[in-house]
Amino acid sequence: MEFTLLHTDPKSKARAGKMVTDHGTIETPIFMPVGTVASVKGVHQRELKEDINPDIILGNTYHLYLRPKTNILEQAGGLHKFMNWDRNILTDSGGYQVYSLSDNRKIKEEGVKFKSHIDGSYHVFTPENVMEIQRTIGADIIMAFDECTPYPCDYNYAKRSMHMTHRWLERCLTHLDKIPFKYGYSQAFFPIVQGSTYKDLRRQSAEYIAGVGAVGNAIGGLSVGEPAEEMYAMTEVVTEILPEDKPRYLMGVGTPINILENIALGIDMFDCVMPTRNARNGMLFTAHGTINIKNKKWEDDFSPIDEMGITFVDTEYTKAYLRHLFAANEYLGKQIATIHNLGFYLWLTREARKHILAGDFYDWKNIMVKQMDKRL
Repeated sequence: MEFTLLHTDPKSKARAGKMVTDHGTIETPIFMPVGTVASVKGVHQRELKEDINPDIILGNTYHLYLRPKTNILEQAGGLHKFMNWDRNILTDSGGYQVYSLSDNRKIKEEGVKFKSHIDGSYHVFTPENVMEIQRTIGADIIMAFDECTPYPCDYNYAKRSMHMTHRWLERCLTHLDKIPFKYGYSQAFFPIVQGSTYKDLRRQSAEYIAGVGAVGNAIGGLSVGEPAEEMYAMTEVVTEILPEDKPRYLMGVGTPINILENIALGIDMFDCVMPTRNARNGMLFTAHGTINIKNKKWEDDFSPIDEMGITFVDTEYTKAYLRHLFAANEYLGKQIATIHNLGFYLWLTREARKHILAGDFYDWKNIMVKQMDKRL
């Protein structure tokens, strides 16, 4: 993977860049739709390509390992072929999913023993076998196995966990050297900065991760319930240390406002289930604020869903019709809302990129943050 930094905003740390992998170019900053189980929920791959048009999507190692299982993915020729997606894919390491199973897992130095949420069977993730699983899934960018700490988190626990994440990273690197690529294209490997909401730990972890010299770096353990101000403070500490000539990925973030504020702090890559999950519950994100389409006020509103017309659904359907679909519990309502939200997130990061290249990102960002911070 190659990364080129093209421009930095004069009034902030916002960056426009370009990543090139064997599956094509990724223009940054970028939002990656989450395709948990080899599918972005509620969206056909054709709609994803033609209407939402992301350069890269995300798959979940934990979920794909449990179902359809790695042997099926290997027989298919990897995740790209299995789901018929010829653009980039990033896989997380499963660390976050294992963290969310707090009642059903045990973390030790060797790795994590956990109970499947599907059938209750027991499994073990180690830095070594997670690298093997991600090799078999075949994503273009793969993540180190880490421990994601909860919020709030005791300082001593956060410190112990961070050091274990660093030791696990060394084991990931050692093992990756022993296992070849599987499908005729290469994989980029990103380590993950941890340290909870403690600045000294974040600094220490960022310095350690920067020292590894990977082609890109990630920041984990944020967007787990901490206030937005703490997230921004931790991001700022870390981006000051991570190398400028490598892409920076902030995992699991976030709202449209979170994304713009973190772009201003020097982040290049984002993923989050929020646009799809909130869409299925009737929440639409727009440039002028959020809409709860289930509210009665939209019952006789025959204006387009979003006059900006970012995707085809925005102008083909009205707010009244979409509200009716949700009231009738029609699946089509969830699909329309999902396409709208993902289209908006991709528009937002691409628009941010245009303004970074034009040199007026900071002022545009401040206007957008004010506009989007409203309930319509």
